[in-house]
Amino acid sequence: MNHWWSSRWFIVPGLMLLVIVGWWLYVGQHDNGLIEGRVVDAAGQPVAGATIRIFDRGFVTHQERGQTESDAQGRFRITDNTSHSVQLEAETAALGRSERLEVRLWFAAQDARLEQPLRFKTKP
Repeated sequence: MNHWWSSRWFIVPGLMLLVIVGWWLYVGQHDNGLIEGRVVDAAGQPVAGATIRIFDRGFVTHQERGQTESDAQGRFRITDNTSHSVQLEAETAALGRSERLEVRLWFAAQDARLEQPLRFKTKP
């Protein structure tokens, strides 16, 4: 006996609907604009008190949108990202500026924990 719910005309749209609803639920739980990471020196040691700047991609260039400071373990937390493509850089008086790290996200304001730290090239 052939049932309508076992037809590909029901199964394929049903699976598509489940994927879309699942994606909406995921985005709804992970769109707080939170970016967490670490800052280290050339030797891989944490850098406390570094100023971390976030740059948002504009039409032509990246513009600074905010900043925060690293804690004693070199960790930082940005809480107000609204973009899907940002750049981060760290700066201290002693070490200068790190290279900018580009962060591309799947959707705007996606929460992210950076796997690679912001790294200064010069030793203190």
